Amino acid sequence: MSVRVRFAPSPTGYLHIGGARTALFNWLYARRTGGTFVLRVEDTDAARNSQAAVDVILDGLRWLGLDWDEGPLTAEASSPSKGNRGPYFQSQRKETYARRVEVLLSRGLAYEKDGAVRFKMTRDPVLIRDLVVGDVTRALTDREEVDPDFVIMRSDGSPVFHFVNVVDDLEMGITHVIRGEDHLSNTSKHVALFRAFGTEPPKYAHIPLILNADGSKMSKRDTGAALTYYMENGYAPEAVLNYLCLLGWSPKDGREVIPLKELIADFDLPQILRHNARFDHEKLKWMNGEYLRAMTPDRFYEMSTQTLARAGMDTNRFPAAYVKAALDTCMGKLRIFSELPGYGGFYFTERVELDAEAKTAVSGEAHARLAKLRSAFAELGDFTASGLESTLKDTAKAVGVKNGLMVHPARFACTGRGSGPSLYHLLEVLGRERVLARMDAALKA
Repeated sequence: MSVRVRFAPSPTGYLHIGGARTALFNWLYARRTGGTFVLRVEDTDAARNSQAAVDVILDGLRWLGLDWDEGPLTAEASSPSKGNRGPYFQSQRKETYARRVEVLLSRGLAYEKDGAVRFKMTRDPVLIRDLVVGDVTRALTDREEVDPDFVIMRSDGSPVFHFVNVVDDLEMGITHVIRGEDHLSNTSKHVALFRAFGTEPPKYAHIPLILNADGSKMSKRDTGAALTYYMENGYAPEAVLNYLCLLGWSPKDGREVIPLKELIADFDLPQILRHNARFDHEKLKWMNGEYLRAMTPDRFYEMSTQTLARAGMDTNRFPAAYVKAALDTCMGKLRIFSELPGYGGFYFTERVELDAEAKTAVSGEAHARLAKLRSAFAELGDFTASGLESTLKDTAKAVGVKNGLMVHPARFACTGRGSGPSLYHLLEVLGRERVLARMDAALKA
């Protein structure tokens, strides 16, 4: 039997990080087994759904690289390739749901009441065989014993989540349902519906929830709850994907930074952990830094220029060689790309704004030292990192101070900050004209 899994988000505003991990686990399992990954948008609640929310989901999945294998051809499609397929939309499958409701009504397994259609829920305990949680027996609660039946189609003709979820899984031949543990309480209803249609349910794998670092439930108001947070704040998608995989799953050898090909090869449902996962933002930043350090220069340049553009810095105004040289001094120094404007943004501004700390750093005795260094740099023939370093050290020696007392005001004058890329290399990249102009501005501040 070929594996068929699905991700079925509801487009209600954003893609939760837990939903993204659910999509990832399904995608990994499909890729590992050579199966099919189906994307299905559960948009039957017209009042809450929007196209903008659908776009957020699709953009997030594409950003992570989670391509789906099956769906209707898009309007602009010229071939049935994966890239030309959209997701299934439940709002476009109403005839299928109406037909399935009629089947249950005709068999006496559902009935109409107050204009709605209700399913006759079994009164017997339901055994749920789960690949992660284990066997779970769900009996009726005291409240449910009074009336365990539930609505599958509202009086306005709109189908209910539990019903469409089961019908689509049945019609689409889903073999494994991998979803959050919060859905486990609904599963007895789903099992009963499958059996009412004369078929066994798919295999279930309810994965642990993602909690905040303090153990509280991650709500949409929490920082980092939405995938767009990572898309907009300088994270590499491959790092986020890697980290999400480790929230509730662990490889046998305990590694943490794992290339995608190896994630696919190693991922399996038995390794999914039983306990809830806690989201550690610092660990993700560390992992992202590891990916940034291993990133190819071309990809680093691409993501850097995109980040700078979002910060209002247009690198297109500068020669390509200058941009490349500037970004080279930043490689290996960042944990997330959103640190780049503060770390190396000085390369791409016409002038450096000196705050109170910077003005203090170039005042008093430092002012005189900076003036001496400015004069020495103006006479320097070899305006390279090695030449600049030798000149600074010679000037410090002539003045009778340690090198650091020259480095400190020079860095503040040219970058506006007390830390950043290697001073001598950044001075070489800035070039003589910019360096002297910035030193002059600092001396006048």
